[in-house]
Amino acid sequence: MGFLNNIFSKKPKLEPISLSVFGADIHSHLIPGIDDGAPDMEASINMIRRFKELGYKKVVTTPHVMCDYYKNTPEIILSGLDKVREELARQHIDFEISAAAEYNLDDGLAELIEKKQILTFGDNHVLFELPFMSEPPNFQEIVFNFQMAGYKPILAHPERYSYWYSDFDKYEELKARGVLLQMNLLSLTGHYSPQTKKIAEKMVDAGLIDAVGTDCHRIEHLTLLEQHLNLPHMHQLAAQEKLFNKTL
Repeated sequence: MGFLNNIFSKKPKLEPISLSVFGADIHSHLIPGIDDGAPDMEASINMIRRFKELGYKKVVTTPHVMCDYYKNTPEIILSGLDKVREELARQHIDFEISAAAEYNLDDGLAELIEKKQILTFGDNHVLFELPFMSEPPNFQEIVFNFQMAGYKPILAHPERYSYWYSDFDKYEELKARGVLLQMNLLSLTGHYSPQTKKIAEKMVDAGLIDAVGTDCHRIEHLTLLEQHLNLPHMHQLAAQEKLFNKTL
């Protein structure tokens, strides 16, 4: 009887969602040779082809900006974007791509904000990330600086910051301060860790996610994502009407 009960209690398998429901991807590393994403133009174009095949209508690619490692400037990023667009046109690939950046909260970020050397997208939105070891002591100050300068901060992959796993209220506090929360879709696959997957699911269930992104660095990330588009929490996100992605 136990065997039969298991058979009949199984939930029906969900169909894969189409990533077209998200409209735009706002977190990826597609400009060749300027960070740890696409190493060359061929890899960049191959990834963009996969974005299109998976249903995305647009990509806002976001190279890393780190004061001590990836010293990318708006000029470097936008020049790289121009080259990608030229190659897309040469290959007759019709796909909309623009660029902003993923700013690391490091010693150089306050100066970039002060000088307004920040690449934005949407309605003056800016994507930024935190170190993975511990919350920086000036985190709240940087959020305040962003907002006072007229920027609208989006925190990249908050589900990956393990120092908040035992302080789930932190996510509500951030939203109350006007910070949008962008989750990596790959977090739901278990790609980063089982703990990250669990927190990501909990955040989706709590309605805390404002935006989603692939955080695509290589084409294998898109392949892995495609294999998990039938997950229940993918369906929950797809049904969420007010995702920021859908406004771009």
